Amino acid sequence: MSLKQLPDIEIAQQASLRPIQDVSRELGLGIDEVDTYGNAKAKVTGAAIRTREDQVDGSLVLVTAITPTPAGEGKTTTTVGLTQALQRMGHRAISATREPSLGPVFGVKGGAAGGGFAQVVPMEDINLHFTGDFAAVTAAHNLLAAMLDNHLHQGNKLGIDARRVLWRRVMDMNDRSLYRVVTGLGGRKRGVPRETGFDITPASEVMAILCLARDLQDLKQRFSEIAVADLGRGEYVKAGDLNAQGAMAILMRDAILPNLVQNLEGGPALIHGGPFGNIAHGCNSLISTRLGLKLADITVTEAGFGADLGAEKFFNIKCPAGDLNPRVAVLVATVRALKLHGGANRRDLAVEDIESLQQGFPNMKGHVENIQKFGVPVVVAINRFPTDTDAEVAALERCAESMGVSCAVSTVFSDGGKGGEELAGRVLKVLDSGEGAFRPLYEPETPLREKIEIVANQIYGADGVDYLGGSGRDLQRLERSQWRNMPVCMAKTQYSFSDNPKLLGRPKNFRISVRDVRVSAGAGFLVPVTGDIMTMPGLPRRPFAEDMDIASDGTITGLA
Repeated sequence: MSLKQLPDIEIAQQASLRPIQDVSRELGLGIDEVDTYGNAKAKVTGAAIRTREDQVDGSLVLVTAITPTPAGEGKTTTTVGLTQALQRMGHRAISATREPSLGPVFGVKGGAAGGGFAQVVPMEDINLHFTGDFAAVTAAHNLLAAMLDNHLHQGNKLGIDARRVLWRRVMDMNDRSLYRVVTGLGGRKRGVPRETGFDITPASEVMAILCLARDLQDLKQRFSEIAVADLGRGEYVKAGDLNAQGAMAILMRDAILPNLVQNLEGGPALIHGGPFGNIAHGCNSLISTRLGLKLADITVTEAGFGADLGAEKFFNIKCPAGDLNPRVAVLVATVRALKLHGGANRRDLAVEDIESLQQGFPNMKGHVENIQKFGVPVVVAINRFPTDTDAEVAALERCAESMGVSCAVSTVFSDGGKGGEELAGRVLKVLDSGEGAFRPLYEPETPLREKIEIVANQIYGADGVDYLGGSGRDLQRLERSQWRNMPVCMAKTQYSFSDNPKLLGRPKNFRISVRDVRVSAGAGFLVPVTGDIMTMPGLPRRPFAEDMDIASDGTITGLA
């Protein structure tokens, strides 16, 4: 087996890592501006962040993708590989990505450290417990849950109806059996019985707050605004009413600091936060993105799943919250995925099929057009796989050209930064041109119903929106509340433009069904829940965990 055929984890294990102090020093960080976690990881201190607040920002590049399929698109791989390419070409560049969740790591999707020769390392640490940020988020979230239940048990001075508690618990693992549970059983001393449940940690509002807060004080203030119970008549009990925000912030003291690591070619990489793109806003922390803009001339970041989810939320939620100005968006597309969107059988993806590929082009075209609606120029990155034929790649290039967008073939998986130089050149050309003028799709004052319909119509391509159950009444009530100017964070399947995961390609003649509207007051957005999206996923029939092991010397195998 050649080196290029090795599993990702073995490539990562064979890498020679630079001392993280050397990586930080090249970024201009002093020895007292990083707290090291061993030899390969560090957190950048709050003091280091504050002293650079007035520095001029570099350029911001977003990496997004077409609608994901089981065939895989390689968005994180492209993010890392593009950064490596820019660094190889002499540019001061840095990547800013999310931390992986243990749920997908042990489930079906795998980790989030990239792949092949375009990875961030140490891969095992990053994909497992890393520096403990996810554990801190879980602890802070569940502390609030415990304090809420204790308030109910100790007399309930706030008059909370246990049936109208909004705050659930979280854990960072796919465990569908915990989605709905009953707590407080076992007699009076065991608490107040009530129906509740668990979500996965990346769906926690605490995670969303971590990734949108500007500093520790902002984090604490946002914690105080979390709505934990509905009193009716437009009144809510907040975490601040339970005096929970201070203790929650204590648990997040270190977790709020960005993590510094390196890629396989020794260049710097920031990894921090990890909200899912289908049920949260799908972006790394605002703190780490802004730090990247201060430390480097070019910061390459990503947003979860396709451009209809992560990119839309990046543009409409994260950018306004952080005064970010993205200069270019890289749209990752693969021949394999587009053939699936065009009707090909998954078993036949290694066989040349120009017809299915062409039938899948509308999916890519839809994402290109959606990004352009925000005034951001697009570069299509063709993430090439060994089974892609020259004819298929040429057809995909012609499709991009017909849309009037720049396009480049990327082989960063097999060739590292060298395989991304063509893509980097296309990105640099757009940056040098100064074209584009970013703008969100709606203003804060736009009515909530209209915000939802703008996303559904203009981004998803839906004919309209149906409000099921009491969601329409809830939305009317929220229109009259203090939260009416918040952006909307749509919870939707990642596998389709629609809310039906079976509708591949670029579906038409469909409507979006909103079955719930949730308040994430601390995060600063409202969450319309569409279709059958689950906030606590389950494991697949054969989870990745079954193929993982650890040897007596600590060597891990099977981690993807």
